[in-house]
Amino acid sequence: MATSGKGTGIVGYNVQLAVEAEHHMIVAHAVTNVGHDRTQLVPMSQRARAAVGRDQLTVLADRGYFSGKQILACEGEGIVPYVPKTLNSGAAVAGRFGKQDFVYLPRQDVYRCPAGKHLPFRSSTIENDMLLRVYWRDDCTTCAIKAQCTTGKERRVRRWEHEDVLDAMQKRLDQVPQAMALRRQTAEHPFGTLKAWMGATHFLTRTLKRVVTEMSLQVLAYNMRRMLAILGTGSLLQAMRA
Repeated sequence: MATSGKGTGIVGYNVQLAVEAEHHMIVAHAVTNVGHDRTQLVPMSQRARAAVGRDQLTVLADRGYFSGKQILACEGEGIVPYVPKTLNSGAAVAGRFGKQDFVYLPRQDVYRCPAGKHLPFRSSTIENDMLLRVYWRDDCTTCAIKAQCTTGKERRVRRWEHEDVLDAMQKRLDQVPQAMALRRQTAEHPFGTLKAWMGATHFLTRTLKRVVTEMSLQVLAYNMRRMLAILGTGSLLQAMRA
């Protein structure tokens, strides 16, 4: 599992939880030995949708789940994702304009830069099996704010062929500014409770198969206690007998 230090990690397991927002019940879970979450958005959403018996599902996830391919795949699955974009722009870190400062104008198929100029489409490239369209202009060297934009000859902006899907998701996020606060208070609640019960650092078992079983028992215990708190002992026993 990756840690905060560059190029560092620890031996461990990646626990995934899907939690419903009203009662904080865990509706789906998984344990993987993949050290990141970028490929987990679709499979966990599918598990959650099947568990709650819905054709449509709204999913809130943190930046670690951001993947253009996964978000595109959600479109055909009846899943509406809310996932903030990752903040990995070297330009933004250095205090220069980031890609979010360049506005795409679909009718003209150009980007408008912070100086108000239009960057036209120039070429295409393939990166990580994704077709990217590249936009730039030739006169960046004469721009008065070039130092705030790029250290190269010109500023180039790359656009994925399906980036309209990401733009639509960003618009949804902009309209629901409380979405990530809701995600934190929903998803982090079970993690905090389980860590308080079982200890914050270690599973008791080893190997993926055993850890999956251990985690399933923890989730079962968590959900049982949640149901007791929500329904009370009598109502829960009656529901179980039914």
